[in-house]
Amino acid sequence: MTAGRRTSLDIRRLSPTEWEQAFPIISQLRSLDEAEFLRRVRRQSYSGYELVGAFHDNKLVGVLGMRPVHTLARGAHLHVDDLVVDAQARGSGAGHALMAYAEADARARDMTAVFLDARPEATPFYERESYALHPAPSMKKVL
Repeated sequence: MTAGRRTSLDIRRLSPTEWEQAFPIISQLRSLDEAEFLRRVRRQSYSGYELVGAFHDNKLVGVLGMRPVHTLARGAHLHVDDLVVDAQARGSGAGHALMAYAEADARARDMTAVFLDARPEATPFYERESYALHPAPSMKKVL
């Protein structure tokens, strides 16, 4: 697949037997070994986290991790935790297709928003997808 060339993609949820296939792509975003990746996905899946794959010619080229969330502040919404397209497939439309899948999934669940945390270098991609910076900053304290 050539960067910049739009291709036909199959977007679908990954079954637990396919999670291992997602590791080489997720590892381009997250610094985890495969065993820890699988442990975390399994643990998160108990709370509704799902992995969605973008396939080109039956080859996994992109992965989205998402979960339904219900909070007092935001109500029911979908949170995208992970989105990564294989370096060789960037520019193929896989990221756009995965985000469109997440948005359709949120609508099907009667959710009115999709939230995500973006690295600064990924912000232009999300802005092209019509996402805007949220006024509430994320904060954390390492314990």
